[in-house]
Amino acid sequence: MDSGPFPVPVQAGSASPDALLIRRTLAEVAPIADQVTSYFYAMLFVRQPDLRSLFPAAMDVQRDRLFSALLRASDLIDDTEALVAQLQTLGRGHRKYGAAAAHYPAVGECLIGALSRHASATWDAGAEAAWVRAYTTISQIMIDAAATNEQTAPAWWHAEIVSHERRTSDIAVITVRPDQSYPFRAGQYASLETPWWPRVWRHYSFASAPRSDGLLSFHVKAVPAGWVSSAIVNRARTGDVIRLGPPGGNMTVDHDTNNGLLCLGGGTGIAPIRAMIQQASLSGVPGQMKLLYSAKTADDFAYLPELRELVAQRGLGLRLYVTRETTATESEHFARGRISVAQIAPLVDDPATLCFVCGPESMVDAVPQMLLELGIERTRIRIEEW
Repeated sequence: MDSGPFPVPVQAGSASPDALLIRRTLAEVAPIADQVTSYFYAMLFVRQPDLRSLFPAAMDVQRDRLFSALLRASDLIDDTEALVAQLQTLGRGHRKYGAAAAHYPAVGECLIGALSRHASATWDAGAEAAWVRAYTTISQIMIDAAATNEQTAPAWWHAEIVSHERRTSDIAVITVRPDQSYPFRAGQYASLETPWWPRVWRHYSFASAPRSDGLLSFHVKAVPAGWVSSAIVNRARTGDVIRLGPPGGNMTVDHDTNNGLLCLGGGTGIAPIRAMIQQASLSGVPGQMKLLYSAKTADDFAYLPELRELVAQRGLGLRLYVTRETTATESEHFARGRISVAQIAPLVDDPATLCFVCGPESMVDAVPQMLLELGIERTRIRIEEW
């Protein structure tokens, strides 16, 4: 999914009729999402067998992403600007799979067929009409975005790994050289495909701001059953060639902001935050920059020398928290505990501060609500979502 402002839950009284109908459908099928998405893909591949080659052999992650995308779209259905931004990113990104405008009608038919079969309690003529209208709009935005993007950018880039640094047993930082210009903004992400798992793409945030030499860096943590992450950390070597999808995400710095930046990062979520802080420092964004950074152990912190240099040179407000037990020596340098309202509160002095939240799913789910409780304006909270 795309990155962007913290989604605004729409109250029942303020939602449009179509939004209410679509959310009712999704609420009914949510407990059986696996069944719905499996049925959808089965229908699609029976009716359009040529499409099967566009997807990975294992479909588990793909099924999860379809339902997540539907939920995200339903959250934004009455927020036209945010919804269009998300769909345009999806439309551009789907070019790397080989998706074409001619594929969209079949996808729509199978989606509505799967929902009508499994949402028996809420599905009627009104719900079907709402879904048809929504899908027609959604698909056209994606088709138009892909067509526009095709005029100026390839569907994917080949990129040679020029550096592979193991930081820990399960974390590596790779630096790659794209085969042609790759424009992006600090805080965005790219999808990566390795030669060991064709058609399996995963999103990784850029670990640095755009560089004059055109090189790109990614901070990758191998996760259990993570095909791409494990391949990058454990199998990839200098000289290997991977593929990059187009950049995505709106978790970027507004260079005209003068209310300062508050960044809250956990684990490898420090990568895009580091990139944004770099860019803000280079661009001279006014206002103070503050960073609350948590990691499991003291050894899991990345880029500390660079961050501490920014403390001295740029006045970066830096607070470090270790979520597991610390030694007596470590406790002199790192506080202990998970990010909480009490920890964030001293850093919040302006409700218009631009806030970025990046890290584990539990953190990205919980911290935005903490910021709301502290008075931060909802439109100023940006989270990393894929």
